[in-house]
Amino acid sequence: MVISPLALRRLSYGLIALVLLSALILVWTALQRQESTLAIRPVSQGASVPDGFYIWHHLDANGIQFKSITPQDDVLLIKFDSSAQSAAAKVVLDRSLPRGYIIALQDDQSQTAVWLTRLRDTSHRFG
Repeated sequence: MVISPLALRRLSYGLIALVLLSALILVWTALQRQESTLAIRPVSQGASVPDGFYIWHHLDANGIQFKSITPQDDVLLIKFDSSAQSAAAKVVLDRSLPRGYIIALQDDQSQTAVWLTRLRDTSHRFG
């Protein structure tokens, strides 16, 4: 059985297109997973961070889903699936927490976003 050169060329173009499409889908799905973190810290050094259960109760009462609540040093970190959830949680916690706490949004960069930033930065160095 002999395969014609035209059939081989079509097969190779098809495989290249399939590989490129797969790579694009992988990059797109990686970019869609953008985590966001909300950091809560006391204004004064002697004060303690708020209780995680207290935070959980207020977020749950307002229907805001989160991934985790983690105390780290003098900061309480709350991880969300999206920056929209994080922004909604900031609004709720600004209302419910007593004065004396700083609530800051910190968008986490995924590995893919970090690599894309590096690639974009290196392309500007040429020329």
